Amino acid sequence: MGSRGYFFVLLHAFVFVSLATSVFSQLTPNYYDYSCPNALSTIKSVVEAAVQKEYRMGASLLRLHFHDCFVNGCDGSILLDPSPTIDSEKNSRANFQSARGFEVVDEIKGAVDEACGKPVVSCADILAVAARDSVVALGGPTWDVPLGRRDSTTASRDAADASIPAAFFNLSQLITNFKNHGLDEKDLVVLSGGHSIGYAQCVAFRDRIYNDSNIDPNFAQDLKYICPRTGGDTNLSPLDQTAAKFDIQYFSGLVQKNGLLHSDQELFNGGCTDELVKEYSYDSDDFFVDFGNSMIKMGNIQPLTGNQGEIRVNCRKVN
Repeated sequence: MGSRGYFFVLLHAFVFVSLATSVFSQLTPNYYDYSCPNALSTIKSVVEAAVQKEYRMGASLLRLHFHDCFVNGCDGSILLDPSPTIDSEKNSRANFQSARGFEVVDEIKGAVDEACGKPVVSCADILAVAARDSVVALGGPTWDVPLGRRDSTTASRDAADASIPAAFFNLSQLITNFKNHGLDEKDLVVLSGGHSIGYAQCVAFRDRIYNDSNIDPNFAQDLKYICPRTGGDTNLSPLDQTAAKFDIQYFSGLVQKNGLLHSDQELFNGGCTDELVKEYSYDSDDFFVDFGNSMIKMGNIQPLTGNQGEIRVNCRKVN
């Protein structure tokens, strides 16, 4: 190959690598340092007040970020209300009558826009930062959130139905689902640790407590008072015994066969993720570090950057 041909091969390779990494390089924790230096502190103050008022809100805000990123990337699409042109993800199976915290996001958006003097911070970035601040407010780890996402102008209920993992999934289905989002088995276990906080509705764990065999019988019996065979679909049970504190109790519960959801207990059921669950059940330092890293990785799923999307004025509707 001549020197000219070799040069063009190198150039082509460089362009390919540059394109592949450009999305990630455009997200940076310092994104708003000049355009709105008070953005992050403003988000934090609203989140802290909301969590102090109702600690469950921390889990709700964390869940919004998860459910946003798992549907066509971290683009704020979960926040869009139904309209003639928007088939809202709020009406998907995973979100309908269970996703919550939208009013807090509205409050954050108003406060941030006031602090910035204009709409500068995207709703997608608000979700990412609010998720981190919620975890911190409940005693969990912190991490530097890469920023610079822009907001989608579309949403897809069908994509939400297809992309968000279900409470009845087995381990193989969970691994495949996470792999489809660029996340590995370790990310699956680590991010499931977000269930250290919050609650689930009876309809999500009824089959487990009446039909699963890998469940502590006393645990199952207690849950049957909350969740009868019929009725009470929206009755709540904590996802672990310390639902108001971000800790490793979730993993300890799995080892004791006290996972609330079928999908939770699948992580410790004789499969390839057992050892990691065991490790996190006694090592909070490792879990905290790994959780921050996996949250950053999840937050990098297909963000809109540059001239893509928009910065919404109202998180609930396109501009």
